[in-house]
This record gives sequence, structure tokens and C-alpha cells, in this order.
Amino acid sequence: MVSVLEGLPQSGLELMYLVAAVMFIQGLRDMTHPRTAVRGNGLSAGGMALAVVVTVLYTGLFSLPLLGAALLIGTAVGVWLAVSVETTEMPQLVGLFNGFGGGASALVAGAELVDIAGPSSAALTVELTTTAAIAGIIGSVTLVGSFVAAGKLHGLVGDWPFDARLGHAIKAALFAVAVLAGLALVVRTALGTAPLAPWVPTYWLLVGAAALLGVVLVYPIGGADMPVVIALLNSYSGLAAATTGFVLNNTALIVAGTLVGASGLILTVIMCESMNRSLTNVLFGGLGGSESSEDQPDIYEGNITETSPEEVTMMLEVADRVVIVPGYGMAVAQAQHAVADLAATLADNGVDVEFGIHPVAGRMPGHMNALLAEADVHYEKMRELEEVNPTFSETDVVLITGANDVVNPSANEDSDSPIAGMPVLEVWDAGSVIVNKRSLSHGFAGIPNPLFAKSNTSMLFGDAKDSMQELLAQYQEATE
Repeated sequence: MVSVLEGLPQSGLELMYLVAAVMFIQGLRDMTHPRTAVRGNGLSAGGMALAVVVTVLYTGLFSLPLLGAALLIGTAVGVWLAVSVETTEMPQLVGLFNGFGGGASALVAGAELVDIAGPSSAALTVELTTTAAIAGIIGSVTLVGSFVAAGKLHGLVGDWPFDARLGHAIKAALFAVAVLAGLALVVRTALGTAPLAPWVPTYWLLVGAAALLGVVLVYPIGGADMPVVIALLNSYSGLAAATTGFVLNNTALIVAGTLVGASGLILTVIMCESMNRSLTNVLFGGLGGSESSEDQPDIYEGNITETSPEEVTMMLEVADRVVIVPGYGMAVAQAQHAVADLAATLADNGVDVEFGIHPVAGRMPGHMNALLAEADVHYEKMRELEEVNPTFSETDVVLITGANDVVNPSANEDSDSPIAGMPVLEVWDAGSVIVNKRSLSHGFAGIPNPLFAKSNTSMLFGDAKDSMQELLAQYQEATE
């Protein structure tokens, strides 16, 4: 097919890729702040659209109508997903996007290998075969591992039925098969004594082994560790894309993949530190921990103090400083607007109000920040864990809505706890702690929370949105 951009020199194409790369970088920078995040998303998407369009038109892969139809279908699917998926399901959606990215990289690298190894393998080099094999392994692990992670977050995938030693043996065997298949391709290319075409099925053996490896890597990991896994798989998808960029000799794909891989790895490290997890354990799928040494009845029985919106209102009326700690329950109930209205009303009455945000609250980094920003909460009022922890001793009331594991003192007090050593919001140092939950049910870590039984803690049972709206109404009536 004749290229629409026929006659454009290679340097012109590279210039377009450079513009796209600058848009990616500026987009990432803008996404670091809620006020500029939307612009950053648009800028990055524009950069990717530019890279795709000039690549397709320069190489003449598709006609303009076919390219337009493909972009239209892709855009329609993206808009439908963005509109229809609940905010509580965003971690699953991010997981699926990671998987699609990894799968596309593995397929494109394989297709390039098939194309070159078909009529003539003269253009085939050891470098190309090596990068194709690496892209196939990383992409396949990302594809299937992301699907498993999304299934676990959505409650569709259960626990690992085998013991850890058997799991590690299976991982080692699958990894060995994938690597040996890749080495076979590389050695065959290096020898160059016959066309590679008969060996191409070896690539798909590599893909199959790596896909199964993705299952056994992610399956044993506990649900509480899924935010770390999602961040890690995001990094994998970027690395797979960058490697495929080397296969295709495409600068834009190399740059975009490297940015995603690096940012995903940085995020993974931050998440590991936030959950006191070892990056090595994450890389080899060794997350998880022992059971808590305490049972729920031993902690809660006779020690739970229940409160009401009327009583909480009286506490808020005399409070000078209030910290609100949001969690997954707030997201599920879509209570962020009610919470923001309550915070604004308290501030109007002279109360110093801030939000304490744990890095992994809501099962995805930045989940709470995005929800609160959507409700017009100023970014300056959202305090990170390190900032807000020293202030709890000076806080009159902490209002926790929907959070559980991120305020669990077992992380500091129980060395046998699965979350032992995990940095948490030390809300128990405040004068009074109000916990708004539907029940005493476990959080994502599946362990009881001794905070609920502390002497300065009161439980406000109920749906987060209903409770916050009722609390707001009571407070407004009392302070009029």
C-alpha cells in the first residue's frame, strides 16, 4: 500500500516521534497534581495518537479510512469503559489495561518474527530475536498475570490451592521452559544455517509457558497485596512495550514503554515501602504472611463502643481540629461528596480540617486523592502518611470512613500479623476516634482491627454516604 507520507524523510518521522515523546513527558508531569491531571491525560493521549498516526501513514500499513475506523472503534470502547466502570472498579480496569498492553507487545513481537522468518530470514539478527523473545516472555506474563490480578480484585479468583514449595517448583519449571525456548530461537539465528521459519512455533511455546508463569506468579499473592502487584504489572507492560519497540526499531514505542516501565517501577517501590514489603519478594511472587495471633472475638467481645450521629455531632461541635481518613468503603458508597460537604461545613465554623491519605487506601495508589479531588477538596488539605501522623496527638477528632487495614495498630504491635511493620495512620493518638463502617468485618488483609476496641474509639455503623449525610444534617442543625 502506498504511504500517505511518502517522501517524508526518516528524520521527519523521528521529529514527530520526538514531539510525541515530549508530550508523554509533559503529560506525566501534569499528572502529578490533581489540578493538571486531566490536561496531562489529554496531552499523553495526544502524543500517543500522534505516534500511531504518523507510524501507520509513514509505513502505509493501512488506508486512511481503515485507520480512522480503527481509531473510532478504539475510542468508542475507551469512552464506554470510562463511563460505565465504577470508580471502585478502577483498580481492576487498570489491571486489564496492563494486561492488554503486555499481550499486544507479545503478539506484535511474534508477528514481526513470523514476518521476517517467512520468505527470507536474511534480515533476522540475533539482537532482533533476543528482544522478540524477551518481549514475548514479559508480555505474556503481564497479560495473564494482570487478568488473574483483576479477577482477584473483583472476587472472581480464589486462593492458591497448592503449598508454597510446589508453587515455586512450578514457577521455576515454567520459567526454564520459556527461557530455553527463547535461547533456542537466538542460537538458531546465530547459526543461520537454515531459515528460521520451522522454528517459529518455538516462540509460541515460549509465549504459552510465560502465560502459565503469569498465573502461578500472581495466583498465590494475597488480596491485600494486589495494589503492589498492579503497580508491578504496570511496569512489566511498559518494559514489554519498550522491548517490542527495539524489535520494530520504533523510537516512540521505546520512549513510551521506558517511561511506563520506569514510572511503574518507581510506583512499585513506593508501594512496597508503604506496605513494608520486599521488592524481591514481589518480583518472585512471594508476598503474603502468617495469620494473626489474635482472634476477632478475643479483641472485640465486650470492648466495642457504638455511637450515633447525634453523639458525633456533639464531639465535632467542640473540636478545634478534625482529621478525616477515607478508605475503600467511602469509594464503594460514593460518599466523597458528602464527606467533602461535611469538611467544608466544619471549616466554615472555624474547625481545622485535613484529610489523612494512606498510599494504598482504596486498593490503588492515588485512589482517595482522585475521589476527593472529584468532590472539590483542595489538594493542600490532603496530607500524606508521613505528614499527618505527627499531628494526630494534637487532633481532637479523627473521623474514619470506610478505611480499615491502613489504620490497624497490629502493624505496630503484633509481630505475627500479616501486616506487621506496614506503615499505618496512627489515628489512635487522637483525642477521639470515630470509625464509620457497615460492620466489624475484616478489611482486605483479612484480619481483625484492635483499633475498634480501643477506649477512645467509637463505632458509627452504617453506609458511608448515608452516615455522612446524616452527620452533616445534624451538625448544620446544631450550629445554626
